[in-house]
Amino acid sequence: MQKHRMLKTLAMAIGITLAVQAVPVHADSVHVTKEGDTFYALSKQYGVNIDQLQKANSNVKATNIYAGLELNIPGKNTGVVAAESSEPEVITASLNINSGDKTVEAWGKTFNYSKTLDVKATAYSSAASENGKWGAVDYFGNPLELGTIAVDPKVIPLGTKVLVTGHSFNGLPKKAFVATARDTGGAIKGKRIDIFVPGSAQSVSNFGFQNIELYFIK
Repeated sequence: MQKHRMLKTLAMAIGITLAVQAVPVHADSVHVTKEGDTFYALSKQYGVNIDQLQKANSNVKATNIYAGLELNIPGKNTGVVAAESSEPEVITASLNINSGDKTVEAWGKTFNYSKTLDVKATAYSSAASENGKWGAVDYFGNPLELGTIAVDPKVIPLGTKVLVTGHSFNGLPKKAFVATARDTGGAIKGKRIDIFVPGSAQSVSNFGFQNIELYFIK
């Protein structure tokens, strides 16, 4: 009887061991972004290839990573993901401006620009009260997304790409982000822009009025 119990216990132990081994160790993880996160910083934090990381999140632009995004972290070839407890390397955009060559570096990428423009900026959300009868879409009928700005087409032609700098708001990437003039607004006249920010109308209203410098990038 005792021998039978020992064999049963041994069988259960082997079963548990096999069950543990059967759990896949290379399943993708999800990282909820914090202020200052970049693909480069996350590739270092999790020990994954930056190209694989970007491919796993092909719908997210490297220049528009903001707090609250859910990014897929692909498993390494070894099937091991770096421990969550390790301290992340926080990288924020550092602006290196060369006015002679007309280049500006942000997020480790160099942009050529044709000119700069100082504007007064406000922010808007996707709330119906802010978007009229057409709803939360831009001038061309596309859904509003981070990187959309409303402009006065007489000052900034629709379709113009700019590097937005000088802002301060938790719902936007720090120091700099790429935006495209895709929208207009009745109150947006002259050197004014309205920046679309995901979030509630109440939270976005905290942006207020800010002095912003735009770099018209090529």
